[in-house]
Amino acid sequence: MSTEHGIEDGIDKAATTVGSVWPIHSFVTANPLSGFEDVPFGEAVTQAADLLGGRGYPSPETFRAALDDGQIGPAILDAELAERGYEDDPGALLERMDTGVESTRPDTDAERVDRVLTKWLSAFLDEGGAEWPMPNREDGFYDAVRSLVPYDGQVPDRGVVADLPASPTETIEAVLAPYPESQWVPIFEEQLAALPGWTGLIKQRAEGGEWQSAHPVTLEGYLAVRLALADAFGVDLEPTTEPNGPESETADEVAEAFLTAWERSYRSEVVERVADESQRLAEGDTDERPDAQLVFCIDTRSEVIRRHVEATGDYDTHGYAGFFGVPMEYKGYDAEVSVDACPPIVDPQHRVTELPTDEDTQATRDRRAGLREAAGEVAETLKTNPATAFGFVESAGSGYGLALAARTLVPGRVRDLLGGADEAVPDDREFCDQVVDHQHTYAGDLPVGLTHDEKVEYAATAFELMGWERFGRLVVFTGHASETANNPYDSSLDCGACAGNPGGPNARVLAAICNDEAIRADLRERGIAVPDDTVFLAGEHNTTTDDVELYDGTVPESHEADLERLRADLETARKGAAAERAESMGADGSDGVDEAERRAGDWAETRPEWGLAGNAGFVVGPRELTSDLNLDGRAFLHSYDWSTDADGDALEAILTGPMVVTQWINTQYYFSTVDTAVYGSGSKVTHNPVGNVGVYQGNGGDLMTGLPLQSLMAADDQPYHQPLRLSTVVHAPVDRVTDVLADHEEVTELLDNDWLSLTVVDPTQDHRAFHYEEQLAWSSVSQGTQPAEPAQPAEAADPQPDAPETPTVADD
Repeated sequence: MSTEHGIEDGIDKAATTVGSVWPIHSFVTANPLSGFEDVPFGEAVTQAADLLGGRGYPSPETFRAALDDGQIGPAILDAELAERGYEDDPGALLERMDTGVESTRPDTDAERVDRVLTKWLSAFLDEGGAEWPMPNREDGFYDAVRSLVPYDGQVPDRGVVADLPASPTETIEAVLAPYPESQWVPIFEEQLAALPGWTGLIKQRAEGGEWQSAHPVTLEGYLAVRLALADAFGVDLEPTTEPNGPESETADEVAEAFLTAWERSYRSEVVERVADESQRLAEGDTDERPDAQLVFCIDTRSEVIRRHVEATGDYDTHGYAGFFGVPMEYKGYDAEVSVDACPPIVDPQHRVTELPTDEDTQATRDRRAGLREAAGEVAETLKTNPATAFGFVESAGSGYGLALAARTLVPGRVRDLLGGADEAVPDDREFCDQVVDHQHTYAGDLPVGLTHDEKVEYAATAFELMGWERFGRLVVFTGHASETANNPYDSSLDCGACAGNPGGPNARVLAAICNDEAIRADLRERGIAVPDDTVFLAGEHNTTTDDVELYDGTVPESHEADLERLRADLETARKGAAAERAESMGADGSDGVDEAERRAGDWAETRPEWGLAGNAGFVVGPRELTSDLNLDGRAFLHSYDWSTDADGDALEAILTGPMVVTQWINTQYYFSTVDTAVYGSGSKVTHNPVGNVGVYQGNGGDLMTGLPLQSLMAADDQPYHQPLRLSTVVHAPVDRVTDVLADHEEVTELLDNDWLSLTVVDPTQDHRAFHYEEQLAWSSVSQGTQPAEPAQPAEAADPQPDAPETPTVADD
């Protein structure tokens, strides 16, 4: 492996064990053990514990609380334990269970390496947070450090670091020369895993983007610097990972039994209720035209507001991925950088920007916003400049003290005051239009705007995936965003399908597409008949306050009455949803809206909302399956009608797209809960934001990569989020699901390795439920759980109820 190509391959292989980390201003939820998804879950958590030091299962106390609360069915638990050969009392097994991974004292020399390295990383990877930038960043990380290391008094002047070679490859070869090449990949793994937060951020940054273009960094360059420092500090690089002993394996096996039983207990209730509703759906008539239809993101928080919207009138709500199927890079008016407004598993295909159309309003906005920005810049300069900071505090301290007191004592009034100030500055939508039409130009590698055919495809795909056959007079594509004050993790509460950004811009794009008469004409040719009186508009759901803002500039006078009624009903729905959320946060008896707005405006509030905490299920099917069910904001809901999807293309798109993304979200919440220190971000109380890219715990060290304690725990020792792997329930013929899985090994691998579960309620087989076991084998949920021989994929799926034959399943 002495060649450059061999080293690069070795680094790439080693880096798979560390998941990518996105900057905190565009927080993307992802499985922290994504590099282990090719092995069974139990093996993955064991390997990760050896390499990263994190616990992979909930603690005995968490299992005991779930058992006491009735969340784990005793009979189900006994069956899971017996299957693994345990007949002891569950309580006794919990008493004997190992409570975690033993921690060892860090090597002091390795600590010194980390201290120097994180100092350089925070300076180099900074995205606008530092007043004084690191010199020579444009040369790349390795060359910048190479130019500065002679002046760093913390680094011993010995070893290869005393005269760093010109290339990272030469440095790596020089440091690893004493070690056999068979150890190089394990060495790479341990060194990359030493600071997984920074390594994950480098992995993500290296994929490209504006910051990478300006200040390039590579894993090879990072590893070369790390190895050079290790050489200087005399760190022994020989791999030290040792397998867990038999006691740990026994504890993990018992924990796996408890976890599986907990998941089965949750899933059985959801499946039973969906199967019951499936029977009623087959007998019902849903042809009546609704007053309006609202399409929300599949986000679990949408489940709450959708129930309350539907309770106010004759409204249909639907679930669709919150980027609304438009994979775009978006740049708002006057924004410094563009953002990816699509899931991380999808590459942006278009650049959409905002273009001013009203010069007078634009001038007013620029003038007022400019004054506020200039004042803010002056204050920031005075605060951060060593020559003026102390004088600024002396002269302005009393004013800041009053402001802090007001934010603390009356946060709601401060929020109203700031909101009024924001209203004085015209909203971008008042003088800007989105550039949706294809411009025959490029922004970087992306075409600006969308062609006619692309618009038709995105609109058709949306309606086909959701199984729409009727349209109301108003159709609202409703993105979502959060609202918090003084919260580094605010983007983690925005739309995950938009890479941690608000979903309103995507909703506006799809609404504009669907209002285009030329697009509608082509949709009719594809069998999607949009009535002439249907008007599409966009909106944005504030998930912190449950306010739904409608962007109604395209609504004609003929629909004003419909719009006013919808506005009134949305306000009613908001009150109900906010009250429900307030209760979930322990604010019983409070006015829900007032409490939500207080949390949104309180600069000291560590928990403005619960986000996606509690997520455990993903239901794919018509809304009627869940419209009469209170799923407690724990389920992702994606609209789908199997009877309109004869070739299974829509189902394929859902299982390979949204299901994978929800599994990412679910696993991040899972691991952040079971080990908040290693896989999460610890407590917000001791967070220290760095470089606009992440947070430290305290004054330095590794970037924290997951969710903070306050997003997961009701108290330090009481999880609010139940750490369960995702349970997916699909309403479709089981042979059609088998066909999709047979064509997508990467999805089947996730299921075979127990990273999530899949149950199908088959409307063509008396609404029976079938649970996926492994290797395309299914079992009948109601009559047994023993795996069967793999079901053979069907040649074709007929949408008629009597078409598919029963797949091979085990019925006991």
